[in-house]
This record gives sequence, C-alpha cells and structure tokens, in this order.
Amino acid sequence: MSELPQFSNPEVDEMLRNAELRNELEPYLDESVSCVLFQQFPLRFENDFLASMLEWEVAPVLPMYRWFEPELRLPSPEALSDEKLSQVLEDVIARMYEKKIQLDFTEHLSDRALYSLIYRDILPSKEKKLEHRNCYIHWDCSEGNSDIWLTYYASDDDREQWADFYEEPLPPKRLPCFPRNLPQNPF
Repeated sequence: MSELPQFSNPEVDEMLRNAELRNELEPYLDESVSCVLFQQFPLRFENDFLASMLEWEVAPVLPMYRWFEPELRLPSPEALSDEKLSQVLEDVIARMYEKKIQLDFTEHLSDRALYSLIYRDILPSKEKKLEHRNCYIHWDCSEGNSDIWLTYYASDDDREQWADFYEEPLPPKRLPCFPRNLPQNPF
C-alpha cells in the first residue's frame, strides 16, 4: 500500500493551528479575550497571540535564579572582595540580559549595592518563566523611589511635569556616581 502524497496549504495549516490553540486555551479563557477584535488581523497574527497567551498560562512561576542552567546561585556580597564582586557583577548582568532581564536605573548604586540588590531581591523574585519571551523584564533598580528617579534619571521635562502635577519641591538634579554601560533592549 503506497502512502498518499502530503499536501500543505498554509491557510489551512493556520486554521488548524488556530483550532488547536483555542482548544488548549479553553480552560483559561475569560471575557478579556473576547475584547480582542481578531477579524482585523491576519490569522497568523491571531495564532501568535493565542500561542503567547497559552505559554503565559502554562509557564511556571519560579525564582529567577532557577531560570538558569545550572541555577544562578551567587556568593553572598560579604564573601567577595570589591574586585571579585565587580567581576562577578559584570558576568551576572550579562547572563541576566541573555534571559531578557534588563536592569534600569543602576547608576546611583555602587557595584556592591547593585550586586546586593540582585542577590537579595532580583534573583529570588518569582516570575513567570517564558521560553519564548519576546520582551524584556525591566527591573527598576531605583526600587520605585521617586526621589532617586527625579535626582538622577528624570529629564528636565519629566521633572517639570512632576513638579506641576504634585506641586512639591524637586530634589536637586545630580549626575549619577557610578556610570555604567549596561546592555539595553534595542527597542
């Protein structure tokens, strides 16, 4: 018995993929999905969107240090000399960036303070581990402190808008003490 030839029709393939994705997503669907007007987009776009939704729904929530193979376990800051700490910090920042973890607003922190923040707060933080992440997790190393942001990072326009909105005096603007050239998301 001979096999029948396999024919592929990209449009039919996309329709089949769509049905499969919708079936897998069924347990997770709510009214938010019905708010998306898929008719305005090509089926391939809808399928990519549904696939990303499915990945989000089934992704494990893990401490960030477990996103790495082997796990990214750092020595405590106290166990490292300043020179060794700076070397380890450079390596860990590069490794985190490979996993699409970008550090923002770091230049007010010494190497030791930034390393301690990564060690204490960032790597133990539990986040969804997405294998096909197409965007970066941005970690605000000012820890949401508006005075730090206004002092070191806010543009003159940002500072002016802040002052107008909150009607509060602004901290003096300063240059950060620890300039760094960290990898940045190109977008």
